[in-house]
Amino acid sequence: MSIVEFRQYTLRPGARETLIELFEREFVTGQQAVGITVGGRFRDLDDPDRFVWLRAFPDMAHRRRALEAFYTGPVWREHRDTANATMIDSDDVLLLRGPGFTPEPGTSEVLATVCRPTDAAGFDAYAARHLGPGHALHRTEHAENDFPRLPVRTGEDVRIWIGPAEPAPWPVQRLRLEPVKPALASDFTPNPSGSRA
Repeated sequence: MSIVEFRQYTLRPGARETLIELFEREFVTGQQAVGITVGGRFRDLDDPDRFVWLRAFPDMAHRRRALEAFYTGPVWREHRDTANATMIDSDDVLLLRGPGFTPEPGTSEVLATVCRPTDAAGFDAYAARHLGPGHALHRTEHAENDFPRLPVRTGEDVRIWIGPAEPAPWPVQRLRLEPVKPALASDFTPNPSGSRA
């Protein structure tokens, strides 16, 4: 199991595609270069100003080192102002332990459920009946956030899974998500007229 960040960004109206283009062109490879596993990136189908994504690390020590490397490195320094200009809130982050998640190529929609069970044993029984290995179940990681420059939500105990399942008997947030198609290098090659291909 990895340390996983489940990140939900509230963006300025109309700015989502600007952030996605920048993210795919610069931030995926920029994070991978410092040892971050960038998972699924999604448009929220019910909120045109929300971008949801996951990234994973082998453990908390790797997370701290990788985040320090990325956020003090050249890719973030060059593009942070453009990225930050698209965002209203980037602090809706859950720190989890789980397998991470990247959708299969060609997937048009996934359902993510954020559940706040009041009874851990009851949730385990629910999960045993309704959630299988394909649901990519994640649980809150209660370790202290040792990279405070990037806040995470604390004081919550959540379970997140991907995929349809019987409704859980606890408060849930269901997200209908459209995967962002991974960019190809050719997507960012200027054409002869000088505009983006």
